[in-house]
Amino acid sequence: MNNKELEEKIVQNYQKDENMMILVFAQWCINNDLDPEAMYKEAYPSQAENHALKNALELTVPKKEAGEIPDHTLLGVLDLFGNNELAMIAADHMTKRKKW
Repeated sequence: MNNKELEEKIVQNYQKDENMMILVFAQWCINNDLDPEAMYKEAYPSQAENHALKNALELTVPKKEAGEIPDHTLLGVLDLFGNNELAMIAADHMTKRKKW
C-alpha cells in the first residue's frame, strides 16, 4: 500500500467512525425525547444543515426499540471527535433531566 492509498484508508476510517459518533448522538437524543437537529443547531447556530445527521436519523430506531446509551458514553464519544459545543448542550440537557 503506497502513501496515497494509506491516506485514503485513514480518511475513510475516520469518516466511518465520525458517522458512528453522529448515530450515537442521534439515538441518544431519540432515547431522551430530544430533537437531534435542534440540539445541533443550538450547538452550531452558524452552520448549515448537517447531512450526516440527516443520514444518521434515518438509521435511528424508536426509543422503545433502542438499547440504552449512557450519558457518559455520549459525552466520551463527542469528546473523542472534538464536539465540545455539542457535548456542552447535551450536558445541559442531562443536568435539566436530573433536576426533575
